[in-house]
Parts: sequence; C-alpha cells; structure tokens
Amino acid sequence: MKINEIVQSLEELAPLSLQEDYDNAGLTVGQPDWETDGCLICIDVNEPVIDEAVRNNCRLIVSHHPVIFKGLTRLTGQTMTERIVAKAIREGIAICSMHTNLDNVLEGVNRIFAEKLGLLNLSILRKTRGLLKKLVTFCPVDYAGKVREALFESGAGHIGDYDQCSYNAEGLGTFRAGEMASPFVGKIGEIHFEREVRIETIFPSYRQKCIIEALFKTHPYEEVAYDIYPLENEFEQAGAGMIGKLEQKMTENQFLMKLKDVLKIPCIKHSPLLGKMVGTVAVCGGSGSFLLRDAILQQADFFVSADFKYHQFFDADSKIVIADIGHFESEQFTCDLLADYLKKKFPTFAVQISETPGNPVNYF
Repeated sequence: MKINEIVQSLEELAPLSLQEDYDNAGLTVGQPDWETDGCLICIDVNEPVIDEAVRNNCRLIVSHHPVIFKGLTRLTGQTMTERIVAKAIREGIAICSMHTNLDNVLEGVNRIFAEKLGLLNLSILRKTRGLLKKLVTFCPVDYAGKVREALFESGAGHIGDYDQCSYNAEGLGTFRAGEMASPFVGKIGEIHFEREVRIETIFPSYRQKCIIEALFKTHPYEEVAYDIYPLENEFEQAGAGMIGKLEQKMTENQFLMKLKDVLKIPCIKHSPLLGKMVGTVAVCGGSGSFLLRDAILQQADFFVSADFKYHQFFDADSKIVIADIGHFESEQFTCDLLADYLKKKFPTFAVQISETPGNPVNYF
C-alpha cells in the first residue's frame, strides 16, 4: 500500500486546515509514493521508535507530535531532531504526524480522553468560528434531487446532530447561449427561461474542493452557476477541548482517585479543592491552560489538562478545580484512537502501537 493512501485517510479524519498556525502536521519525512506493509503508531518519535519500525517492517510511523516543528537548516546530528530525521531517511522510514488537527476535531484526542473518563453528553469546549461556508447553486427542477444528494455525500449539509440540511426554492432562470456554447437546454442566440431550484447548503471550508467537484460532476449545465459565502457561525464539529457530564456525581477526592486509576499516574497537581460535588468536567489533551476561562464560563467543576504554570493555578479563583495530570498522560489514548481508525479503514493493513517507552517525564 502506498504511504499516501494512509496519509490521505488520516487527513479525512483530521484535515490539515484545522491545525494551529505554529504546528507542522502531515507527512514530514519520506515520499508519498513509497510502499509499506504496515505502520507504527506513537506519541513521539525518537531513535528507538525508528529501530522498532525497522524491526517490524513498518516503513511508516504515525505520531501525534511532529518530529519537525521548525525548519531544519542542517542535518549534522548535533540535535536529537537532526539525528531522528537523518536516521529515518537512512532507514527509508516515512513519518506522518496528526497533532493539533487531531486535537481540533470532534472525534479526536479530546473525545477519546473524555470517554475514557466516563463523560457523557460530550460537546466541544471552544467551538471554531469562521470555518463554515454556504454554497448556493441553481439547477433544473428535474436534477435538483441528484445534485443535492451529491453535495450531501461529499460533506455538505451538516448542522449539529442533523445532516442533509438544505434550503430549496423554485424560480425562473434565464440565459442565452453564445455561438460557441453547447447548451443543455435552449437554443443558441435565443434567451431561454428554465424552471430551476435554488439550493442552499452549508459545509466546512476544508470540504470545498470535493463539494465543488461533486457539483460539477452531477450538474447538467455546461456552465454551472454557484456562489460561496463565508459564515461566522460556530462549527459544532471542530474546536478545542471537550466538556461532558459524569454519569453520577462524586466528591472531588473520588474524582481525583478516578483520574489516577484511569490514567495510571502516580500523582496529580491541582488547585485548591472547593468541597463541592463533581458533575461537569472539561478536558483538554496536552497544553490546555488557554481554555480555563471557557471551562469556567460553562460551569465545569473540574478542568483536566496539562502544562499549567504556577501563577495560572490562581486563575481557578475558587470557581473550578484545575487538575494538571501531565502532557503525555493526557494524550496517551491517542495511539488507540489512530490504531482503531486505521484498522477499520484498512482491515488487512498491519497497524501496530509502539512498545517503546515514550514519556520523557519521570516521577521519583
């Protein structure tokens, strides 16, 4: 199987357009047309992980964190990143990373994190704005159903828990075909009136290319009339963090013990306990301190994330309990997410989760 087939499938799950500006997700080492019989999944790539990939005949490593965040200016082996990239190239190993783009999708890092904690009624903590667009097109009445179906199948028409959403209005379209035209209806040089349906539907911007392709493929006209408008609506399917409810409320100490048990961690840094029952919990895999205010505004009792600085614990302000569980610990289920996704997409493809220890932080 070509590496690009795997990469394209991963980008369907987590489009690269959803990554943060500072990120470098996607295929960063290797050629897309290389062949591979399997892939190795990990959180971080290091030299032992590459050795493991070689032993297991995996020419592709899929990691959560990119091995290259900033541009490399040399490959002299003076830094760990240089050594990793050079070794991967030398061994013919490609590296693809799904990082903040996987953080920012509904079915991504934060969902599996929240589900492992037993949270229900999940929704994105800070939903993305400016990602939605509206398509308006016009087609003959008899072809409206076929065009709508193609648009829906290509990813248009999703609003919350509803799909196949559109607005349709019939009207009268006019056009006159020029001398070089091959009109579907009407005659060259004569104005033509056609009963048409105006179809309006929304879509996420990263689906625009395939939606327009579907429109042109199914629309009968030689020249397809359509408009695309940017929208400022929130997009329910993309954004940062996750918030949900525990099936049963528990004390703060009980919830902290649950965190330790589920995440298999020896200790938890937290802000002062408030003596309240815990029912609503917000989570963010990785560095999530930027979402603290969102968690407070949505009345979460706990915010579980990582990488809080000392003074940021004061920002809890007796309104919420911050639980800093560690960066790796908060993202440890990402390997399961990626492995399950690829196994479903490619049942005969060998998908393995790395057994190389990956957490660089140790506790004494």
